[in-house]
Amino acid sequence: MPSRPDPKTIETALLGGEVIYTRKQATELAGADPVLAGRIWRALGFPTESEDAVAFAESDVEALRLANGLLEEGVLDEEGVVRFARAMGQMLARLADWQTGILSTLIFQRAQGDGSEAAIPLMGQVKDLIPDVERMLLHIWRRQLAASTSRTLAVMTNGGHGTPNYYPLVVGFADLVSFTTLSRELDEVELAGVVETFEATAADIVASGGGRVVKTLGDEILYVADTAAAAADIALRLASGIETHVEVPDVRVGLASGPVLTLHGDVFGTTVNRSSRLTSFARPGTVLIDESLAESLADEEGLQVVKVRARHAHGLGLIQPYTLRRSFEAGVHP
Repeated sequence: MPSRPDPKTIETALLGGEVIYTRKQATELAGADPVLAGRIWRALGFPTESEDAVAFAESDVEALRLANGLLEEGVLDEEGVVRFARAMGQMLARLADWQTGILSTLIFQRAQGDGSEAAIPLMGQVKDLIPDVERMLLHIWRRQLAASTSRTLAVMTNGGHGTPNYYPLVVGFADLVSFTTLSRELDEVELAGVVETFEATAADIVASGGGRVVKTLGDEILYVADTAAAAADIALRLASGIETHVEVPDVRVGLASGPVLTLHGDVFGTTVNRSSRLTSFARPGTVLIDESLAESLADEEGLQVVKVRARHAHGLGLIQPYTLRRSFEAGVHP
């Protein structure tokens, strides 16, 4: 009978070695300033360990040494190193939780179906998957970094149209209708299934349309696109595509165009707020856009833009929405 894996054994396998150093020892071996080392560790999302707690592996020392090298070589200043660490810590913490959840669910299902002992080999195999997952992670990161760098360079070469962190985008919010009511009718597992279906379907539609998912908020997804046409196509596909899933409520979408501040992988500004307000004004299964976007899409083949009643939005004043829909016949505006 296979034995249940020991958590300590799994930790050692994942870290590439046992924890053998205290905080002071790890900092000294890395040649880092103790105060900076503490800031980096907290930025990565880990608690501050006591001076005498043996909690660091050789891989932790090497990571701290690399981070300190960015500072010593002048690539980044101290604040830049901490921001880099925070970016990686927050993103990878979520990734780790997400992937652990997937594996845990698989283990649980296997245990339920074939008995608890059937799941134990899978738990033990996790450490053997790490090298392959590491290679996948590195490749995907490089692909995303290449795409992000290309977008930033495009902005920087278009003088007068923005800065690397503040430039025009089309922002879209897609919102599940009556989610609060649904949350009272379903149990947690059923509700999680609805949310996962919505997020997976929406993310697929956004990616295939050339957009980028900025974040998901359970019953809402925020995305951006570089062009009005791409954003509009994604919005219409979101509004109609979710309808095919009978277990998922209708979706309403708001779109706004204008300058956006990008920070920490998120987007901010009046354009984002306007998009959110338009979503709240939209009816189930419809798309509302702002005036700027309506002008850009007025002559777009296959689309119909219809002016509707102006609405007052707190903090934004009077907003003039337009309904966006497909033309009954491509190229014809009835």
